[in-house]
Amino acid sequence: MKMTEAGDLMSGETLRSPVGTARAMAHHGELIQGVFKDHDGRLHRGLVTLPIAGLRSQASFARSDGDAVVVRPDHKVKAATAARLTLDFLSVAGGGELTLQSSIPVGHGYGSSTADVVASIRAVAAAVNVQLRPSSIGRLAVAAERASDAIAFDEHAVLFAQREGKVIENFGGSLPPLLLVGFKANGGAPVDTLLLPPARYDSAEIQEFGVLRALVARAVRLQDPYLLGRAASASAVISQRHLPKQGFDEIADIARRAGACGVQVAHSGSLFGLIFDLFTPNLKRRAALVAQQIRRAGFRDVEVHLVNAEGWPW
Repeated sequence: MKMTEAGDLMSGETLRSPVGTARAMAHHGELIQGVFKDHDGRLHRGLVTLPIAGLRSQASFARSDGDAVVVRPDHKVKAATAARLTLDFLSVAGGGELTLQSSIPVGHGYGSSTADVVASIRAVAAAVNVQLRPSSIGRLAVAAERASDAIAFDEHAVLFAQREGKVIENFGGSLPPLLLVGFKANGGAPVDTLLLPPARYDSAEIQEFGVLRALVARAVRLQDPYLLGRAASASAVISQRHLPKQGFDEIADIARRAGACGVQVAHSGSLFGLIFDLFTPNLKRRAALVAQQIRRAGFRDVEVHLVNAEGWPW
């Protein structure tokens, strides 16, 4: 017998277990994204993900004696790669059949690919009765798809190095409760994120990212959505220099007039979001009016998402 990294006993023999099933949530782009220093002063590309639990990918994995991992739908090759890497990581012989279902739109910054990958990793682990740590899942996800958001950590807020699979900073809690009015810019056209060259930030921007990181840490500690909105808005302004979104100034003006906490974007996608404090008076009416203004401005697919709402009577 051997002990896995997750701390569970595993056997090298082809022990059969029930089919493993698991889910992973989507995200709505990032709250901040840039280049950050680690505790040794080295620079890493990193981001803080904005999770949305209302959109999910679900995976099931049935083990087989053959070496192949067969995935359905068959175009989800990154998920199949993730399943294979997970079997190898856990020293499990054989392959299996991976089946995925997802409600997450593709190509806009919702993290559809990463959700498939994370759900697949969890499903393979479940099929052999192992519960992997989020840090292990994050590393496997990056190995499977080159760059990955922090979906493996669910609602837990971390500054994550998306191309290295490591946590730069753990903020020690979840994001404050939020209402997000989300929509798509640039005519709703999808974006192939892996074809985008990484942004080249200057020294002033890198210095600003350190301030934004501290704002996020304080926002999590105090559960303050306004601090979080300030950080997101500043990061969105920096992103606008590297991947411009049409109508940004108009959206920023709508956010100010509506009393939003801030503006949030998918830094390598088409998504915009307006962040509101969940405890704002007349929030439902205010969100409906904002959604109308956004539609009149020509933006598409306006949706309302609750973040960390925990049974909020919406």
